[in-house]
Amino acid sequence: MEQAQNREIALRLTGVKKRYKLGQIGGGTLTADLQSWWARVRGKEDPNVMIGTDQRLVGKEFMALNGIDLTVYKGEALGIIGGNGAGKSTMLKLLCRVTAPTEGEIDLYGRIASMLEVGTGFNGEMTGRENIYMNGAILGMSKAEIDEKMEAIIDFSEVRDFIDTPVKRYSSGMFVKLAFSVAAHLDSEIMIMDEVLAVGDVAFQRKCLDKMRDVAKKDGRTVLYVSHNMSTIRRLCDRCIVMDMGRIIFNGGVEEAIEIYLSNAHEQWSDNQTEFDLSQTDTRSPYTPGNVKITWLKLLDKESAMYASGEKIRMQLRVAARTAFSDLHLRLELRSRDETPVGTMPDVPLGVIQAKTEQDYLVELDPICLTNGRYRLDMVLFEKDDCGNSFDQELLLPAFNFEVQQAEDIVWNQSNWGHIRFPDAAVARCTQEGTPL
Repeated sequence: MEQAQNREIALRLTGVKKRYKLGQIGGGTLTADLQSWWARVRGKEDPNVMIGTDQRLVGKEFMALNGIDLTVYKGEALGIIGGNGAGKSTMLKLLCRVTAPTEGEIDLYGRIASMLEVGTGFNGEMTGRENIYMNGAILGMSKAEIDEKMEAIIDFSEVRDFIDTPVKRYSSGMFVKLAFSVAAHLDSEIMIMDEVLAVGDVAFQRKCLDKMRDVAKKDGRTVLYVSHNMSTIRRLCDRCIVMDMGRIIFNGGVEEAIEIYLSNAHEQWSDNQTEFDLSQTDTRSPYTPGNVKITWLKLLDKESAMYASGEKIRMQLRVAARTAFSDLHLRLELRSRDETPVGTMPDVPLGVIQAKTEQDYLVELDPICLTNGRYRLDMVLFEKDDCGNSFDQELLLPAFNFEVQQAEDIVWNQSNWGHIRFPDAAVARCTQEGTPL
């Protein structure tokens, strides 16, 4: 306690709450607004409220953060972990002044550089170089100060060949590389990262983690890092908080925090269901429009959610649309029991779906040679615009949990060997020149 009292404070949250109003949402068109108004005049049900029975939330409120008290010190690397919807991203958005708290106080002692979402803080029409100048100016840096760091930013970002190209033409990976490099090199006292590094390649992720560690340990800056990857939390952070239902349920050592988080997560893995009626379940996030919803899901040809390694996964899902979609897509994300990302099916086209209709889809995953253990599959419905940009519409996290049975011929040490079992390799004797014998 005495040591903490002697350290300089970087930021403090006192009694912070954030409340969102759920229920009716705008129609988005004059026709829909007139329909809603006419229904209210006649005392009828609004035809444009949220899908299914979600109208039970009309007038209700969602407490994203509920009494957060937190002090972070200068030079500290703080890990923030918790399940989806725990309030992690909401807290970071409050710190970055993206939105304001409903109640409580936030004190910041320094300038903030952040990466909350891919492309945040960048103007798509401006080049990479121009965006560097803009971000530096926002932090109060002069052009001369930015020029001193320009080469280091460009070198670290690995996008030198495209630095004078408008960033709207960048891929997601290029966006992340440049955005991280800007946040890491420009003059700020507090650096905030919300797991956007998952977009980059593995080598760049390692490079970023090393840089964040240097930022905290050598430069004395403060780092706040949100991740579902426990190995990166262990590697970077010297303290960790666990969030659940908008509250901090633990604040202390990294290993103890991870143990508590995984224990809580494991309690949610006990079900072995194969069919899920989601029509009366509120799955809407405050950050998604709520115009489309997965209302039903069933694992086909299974009496329980148990699979053999290499077995195909077949499922049927039902999608209900409140508004019309001309180009709807599905993304599948596979995670292990300890929240480690295992793999993704990034883009499954669902096509056109009309307003106020339901459509069933059959989804088949080719055989995956997973090692024994428990896994979860997340689903994301998203829409694409004419430029190929993606906009999440529905987050079903998790969609379902399943277990892969241990192969009879071998006992797997998952912590050392990973989650994927490759097919047996073909081996043949040959000469030193490579000619088969």
